[in-house]
Amino acid sequence: MRWRVAFPGICVLLLIAVMLTSRGTRPASLPDGVVAYFKRQQPNFAAKTVLLQQRIAQLQPGDSISLKAARQALRDCRIAYKSIAFFLEYFFASEACVFNAPAKYEIEEPYIEYEEPVGLQQVEALLYDPAVWQRRQELAAQATVLVQTAQDLNALLYQFSATSPQVMESIQQELVRIMTLYITGYDAPLLKSGIAEAAAAMKAIDSILIPYQDLDKKDSIQYYLQKGIYMLTTQPDFDAFDRLSFLADNALPLQRLLLNSGHDLFSATALKKDIFPHSNIAGDTALGRRLFFEKALSGNATRSCATCHQPDRYFTDGLARNKSLSGEEALPRHTPGLLYAAYQYSQFWDGRVQSLEEQVKAVMHSPQEMNADDDTVLQRLHSMPAYSNITLAEVQAALAAYLRTLAPFNSPFDHYMAGNRRALTTEQRQGGNLFMGKGGCATCHFAPLFNGLIPPLYNRTEFEVLGTPATDDLDHPLPDLDSGRLAFFPIDLYKGAFKTPTVRNAAVTAPYMHNGAFRNMEQVIDLYDRGGGNGIGLPVPNQTLSPLPLHLTPKEKQALIAFITALTDKDLLKQ
Repeated sequence: MRWRVAFPGICVLLLIAVMLTSRGTRPASLPDGVVAYFKRQQPNFAAKTVLLQQRIAQLQPGDSISLKAARQALRDCRIAYKSIAFFLEYFFASEACVFNAPAKYEIEEPYIEYEEPVGLQQVEALLYDPAVWQRRQELAAQATVLVQTAQDLNALLYQFSATSPQVMESIQQELVRIMTLYITGYDAPLLKSGIAEAAAAMKAIDSILIPYQDLDKKDSIQYYLQKGIYMLTTQPDFDAFDRLSFLADNALPLQRLLLNSGHDLFSATALKKDIFPHSNIAGDTALGRRLFFEKALSGNATRSCATCHQPDRYFTDGLARNKSLSGEEALPRHTPGLLYAAYQYSQFWDGRVQSLEEQVKAVMHSPQEMNADDDTVLQRLHSMPAYSNITLAEVQAALAAYLRTLAPFNSPFDHYMAGNRRALTTEQRQGGNLFMGKGGCATCHFAPLFNGLIPPLYNRTEFEVLGTPATDDLDHPLPDLDSGRLAFFPIDLYKGAFKTPTVRNAAVTAPYMHNGAFRNMEQVIDLYDRGGGNGIGLPVPNQTLSPLPLHLTPKEKQALIAFITALTDKDLLKQ
């Protein structure tokens, strides 16, 4: 379960190139082929929803056999859905939400509207609820909605039309889901059917693209599709699946071919910065870098941006909580890092502003942080030849422009994904597979930024309620009193909710969490391993992190830390 903020109207961020050239041609009937494929698959999916409904109706209190049968029926239903997901998710998003929306309340801002969770993910949550026997009525209601909607799917095809580029884009987006959501268990964290679901999705892509495939050519679309399908079907164990090999050797080469370019999900240019919130004023990056170190921007001329965001500390300060400008009190929250901050739709821990320009303005005007008076700041700046004609809007735009350059993508992991198979150690590879698998880390820290931007469109920023305690004593936990996003958006579901930050460079930017309570990465992983606040005994009724323990071994925890270390950018100060 997790809460997300949706930002409507944002286009897909990946560099989608819709020209697919295999043998130089593409049949004009691609949309017709997709419709024919959907018509073949829809009856099978509808039948699986009926079987799921029957198995739910057969649930008997305390009967583990009937419960196991219902869970298996859910697994089969999910796999059948993934055979048509690429089509529904792209062309009929409302119907797709009925089947595969997260098991949570979806919050639409700024309207403060949210809907009850519905679909296969909610069925999973109910079937794995310890009180499942008391929730059979809810399960039956969910099953009825699934059956009725699945049976009516063919009606969507009445007067349906699509272009070949649209079909190709739907396939390209589905491949991103496979790489970032399916194999990580995002859709079915308890059922752990993600590998089989990814196989079904790749088989669907294979079926649609048969007319484009060069059956005799190595390094073709078919070659990588078949390699990927083989790997997914012969290594079905969720926890043991080698995700890094699947991505590097199969999915990413396939994506480059589908995009007809050298770009893939882990290319530094895969996500476009200019679609994130920004002002209409073009900022001067070089000017912004100088201003970043300029103490004249603070009220008493003693603090610059670099005071708390130190470049040699990866743009953090190494403190649990820095001091206020007066030095008399601690700031309310831990200083977040600035690397990759450009890749977010919300800034600050509580997401109270959207653009980097707004963030700069808010920090300058904060009495505790810089306490800047606009007239005084301008008077100081205008007395310096370098800033003689500058405006406050230009100051904010320049600083924001500089912050947008702080995204080096120069870690060992990036080099591994770019083709250097020696860039990661064996332990780091094991940790990467744990991060994207058993550890569940990648279900909130999504590739390639490893932050809360949700694939495949990367058009929403995610907030989580972890139940983080006030101190790092997990055996004697004290509740943290910070209300989080609740103070900005007064919805009870947001109490204690904070933006999901990137874990890139996390290994070198301790301490951790919004309150800076955790001194090292071992403590952070221990909190997740034990199930967050609920898992350690804190009452957090709206916790979005699963309270179930992960059962990580000491060796697995060290491997996770090794992988996170591999997300550390190299030669940062030379960027």
